Parts: sequence; structure tokens; C-alpha cells
Amino acid sequence: MSEPLIIPCPHCNGLNRIPAERLSDQPKCGRCKQGVLLNVPFELRQGDYSSQIKGDLPLLVDVWAEWCGPCRSFAPVFEQAAAQLTGKCRLAKLDSEANPQLSAQLGIRSIPSLILFKDGREVARQSGALPLIQLQSWLKSQGVAA
Repeated sequence: MSEPLIIPCPHCNGLNRIPAERLSDQPKCGRCKQGVLLNVPFELRQGDYSSQIKGDLPLLVDVWAEWCGPCRSFAPVFEQAAAQLTGKCRLAKLDSEANPQLSAQLGIRSIPSLILFKDGREVARQSGALPLIQLQSWLKSQGVAA
């Protein structure tokens, strides 16, 4: 049996210890009892940020805005990626208009922007919308298995 992974709950930010071999069993949060690993992107907000970047699974954040055409066209690609990466990478969407302080803290200059976090720190950044194949290739180049 392997060491359990620490994974923040996307609903309540509680940290959960989940054995790696149980990731495909749709684990529930010990605090709020909701699913810890989603197959869709979850909403990231200012108050969630410091909790959500922690943990043993990478976090890919899509920074977007409602008025942004490329952001809206990229949304279905990001949702497809979330479905494919369940248990390998967590995907979140950060609305730059609703969270201007966090967007500024992250140094967002253009949207859509993708930021990959591992072990609580940013490890890669990509600006612009990508087709699914390119997104998968970029994630593989960052050590995230697609």
C-alpha cells in the first residue's frame, strides 16, 4: 500500500488523505462528504486559493472572464480535459473579474491564461486558448500524465 495523497476538497477546502489506489473510487471529503475528485472544473476564488494550491495532485487553473471570446471558446476544451484528468490533475476556473485581487497577485496580463501548480507553487504558465491535443501535450511536458 502506498502513502496516501493529500487532496484539498474543492467544496470546503478541507484536506483529505486518500490512498493512491483509491483515487478511482470517487472518494468523499471527510468534512463535507462531497466528492473530492471532480470530472469537471471547479470555481476557484480568492478565499480558496491558498488551500487549493496545496496537496499532492497538480492544480491547473484557467484564468478567464465572461466578456472574453477566446475564454468562452476554450471552456469546452478545459471541461474535456477535466474529464480525462480525473485523479491525475485537478482543474479549476478563476474568474478574473470576480477575483481581481487574486488575478493581480498572480500577475495575470492576458486571458485566457493557464497556471499549473504543484506542491503549493507555480511550475508553469501558458497564455492563450489551446486545442485539447496541445493542452494534453503541454501538460505531459510538465510531468502531468494525460
